[in-house]
Amino acid sequence: MSQGKRIKQVKEPKRKMTREEIEAKKKKIKRRFFIFVALIVLVIAGFIANDYIILDQNEKTSLVINNGNISNLKHDILIEDDVIYISKDDIKNFFDRYIYLDEENNQIITTYDKKIATIGFEGNILTINGANKKIYANAKKEGETIYLPISEMKDVYGIEIENIKDSKVVTIDSIDREQKKAMASKDAAVKSSTGFIAKTIDRINKGAYVIVVSKTDDGWTKIRTPNGKVGYVKNDVVVNEVKIRENMVEEPQIKGKVNMFWDFYSQYANAPTRSEKIEGVNVVSPSFFYINSKAQFKENVGEKGKAYIEWAHNNGYKVWAMLSNSYEDNMIEITSKIMNNYKYRQALIENIVDVCVKYKLDGINIDFENMKKEDIDMFSRFIIELTPRMKEIGLVTSVDVTAPDGGDTWSLCFDRNVIGHVADYIVFMAYDQNGTGSRTAGTTAGYNWTVANLKKFIKTEEVKSSKIILGIPFYTRVWTENTDGKLTSNIVNMKDINKVIPSNAQKQWLDDLKQNYVEYQEKGATKKIWIEDLDSIKAKVSLVNEYELGGVSAWAKDRENPDVWAVIANELK
Repeated sequence: MSQGKRIKQVKEPKRKMTREEIEAKKKKIKRRFFIFVALIVLVIAGFIANDYIILDQNEKTSLVINNGNISNLKHDILIEDDVIYISKDDIKNFFDRYIYLDEENNQIITTYDKKIATIGFEGNILTINGANKKIYANAKKEGETIYLPISEMKDVYGIEIENIKDSKVVTIDSIDREQKKAMASKDAAVKSSTGFIAKTIDRINKGAYVIVVSKTDDGWTKIRTPNGKVGYVKNDVVVNEVKIRENMVEEPQIKGKVNMFWDFYSQYANAPTRSEKIEGVNVVSPSFFYINSKAQFKENVGEKGKAYIEWAHNNGYKVWAMLSNSYEDNMIEITSKIMNNYKYRQALIENIVDVCVKYKLDGINIDFENMKKEDIDMFSRFIIELTPRMKEIGLVTSVDVTAPDGGDTWSLCFDRNVIGHVADYIVFMAYDQNGTGSRTAGTTAGYNWTVANLKKFIKTEEVKSSKIILGIPFYTRVWTENTDGKLTSNIVNMKDINKVIPSNAQKQWLDDLKQNYVEYQEKGATKKIWIEDLDSIKAKVSLVNEYELGGVSAWAKDRENPDVWAVIANELK
């Protein structure tokens, strides 16, 4: 190149491959593909030959509850001086959804099945069902997280707990659940799944004992190893299976539907004298107990009440005595005072337990009405804390609530979801649809209104239908519309309604309400009655089977037409 000039090189055109060269290239690609597949097969075969030796190793302590691996812990497990701590958030998730920080007394309140317990942040005392127990640790705070020493609280949650240090696994087993053990017939790898390729999470040696969890349909047994690992082995690996613990299932106190009535006679009168056997009835609820205006627990049993209990038990009836808060002035404030203080709640609960034992009762019926809306959670806490104490002595807790569609102190003071979850029964007082304060005349308990509210209980409030007892009225109201526009009403018992209605008045069946209606003139005023009779009661009781409810309860004894008992009994069948 001269004078700094570059000579442009001309690129030669790409030569077209011959057919033979194309075929040779294809064969080369195929050989590479087959070599790759062969290598994969060899790797898999190597894994098979070596039992997929990829042992599962924990970086942090893992948790197994009732043979299930827990992967959604909110906080790490803490282990200090052999005490195992689990966070309050995780306790709430796995054991007690209602665990509660009582800030006033600086303690944690937790309930589970038949136990209510408190534990503080100092003092090394655990209180279970009112009895103190010395322990080796307290609740503690790590930053914003509260931890409970669950290894010190085995009696509360009914568990066995083990810290397997070598594998960094904590196992928790409920002592009321079935457990099976078996022996390993040979050395074996424990797999993470029953799939063709599954990693080995642990190994067991011949003669080792394992927990048998379940068996699959394709020849595998799910086990828990001595290291706390949960995985799968072939069926022939486990032999000599034995059941070391049975499921503990408690029989319900009432088999079938509850057929109950309230027996109300106030805190001043003596219990009524009963001698008759009432068809179909299996539970009675006499008004034995109440809270007075000084926040004191009072009883009205006496000799008449003892005779009443004896009559009930001789006829095969359970006695769920009523406890009311509604008979004296200022009870809304008194009730609020009790509900908002743990010590007051516990004193009330101790009184309930004591009288139930003293009089050999079968349960309690809590009938608290006219409460503050803002006390909704604290009334729930009362039921949460009461129910385990009742279960401990084999007794039933039932709680009366109103329809979900009322006012603050009448309806919005109840958390029906919590009450329905915790108590044995929630009793829907399906009456006073139109009551003393109503501005227009109307039915006491229309069928369509009852159905609509039952659906709210079951669908909106998510109450299990089998826990709902339907309350029905043995009374109605006679409404008087005066010419000056004034509206009044008075209650008439079912048994007396035909004494009130003039003989020439015409009854009209209202199919949406499933009631007879009558309207007539008297002394210049218009009288209106939506009648509770055998037909209306039959229609309402039919809902028990239609919606698979727990039963029925009537308000109240001695107001009824005697023929109604056969109607109720037949419908419940």
